[in-house]
Amino acid sequence: MTTMKAAQKRAQAKVEYNAFLAGCPSRQLLDRISDKWVVLVLCALGGDNSPGQPGAAHADAPKAMRYSEIARLLAGVSQKMLTQTLRSLEHDGLLTRTVTPTVPVTVSYELTDLGRSLHDMTRGLRNWAQTHMAEVLANRENHNSRTS
Repeated sequence: MTTMKAAQKRAQAKVEYNAFLAGCPSRQLLDRISDKWVVLVLCALGGDNSPGQPGAAHADAPKAMRYSEIARLLAGVSQKMLTQTLRSLEHDGLLTRTVTPTVPVTVSYELTDLGRSLHDMTRGLRNWAQTHMAEVLANRENHNSRTS
C-alpha cells in the first residue's frame, strides 16, 4: 500500500470536489461566499467603496481598513453580523486581522491573495446587481401584477 503526502492528498481531493454532491465541502464555502455581507466586505476591502454611478467599474487599490471604517461603509450591518463575517473570512484565509498595540488598540483588516482572487468575482457580482436592479424591480412588479 502506498502512502500519499499531504500535497498529493490535497491534489486528489481538489479533483474530487463537486458542489452538486450533497456532502461536498465546497457547498459550505459557496454558502459562505454567497452571503451579502461577505460580498460587501470583500468589495470594501478590495477598494470598491468609492462613490460613483451604480455599476461603475471604478475601484481603488485594495487597502487595509479598520473595523469602524468597514462598519460605517456597510450601512445596515449589525456589530454582531460584521464581527461574525470578519471572523469567518479570517478563518477561511480570505483576510488578515492585524492588531497594533496603540492606545486604544488599533485593529485592521486586509485581503489576502486568496481574498483578492475572490474579490475580482464579487466586484462583478456587485456591479451586475447595481446595473440590473431597475430591470429586476420591473420584472418583480410585472410578475406580482400577473399573479395577484
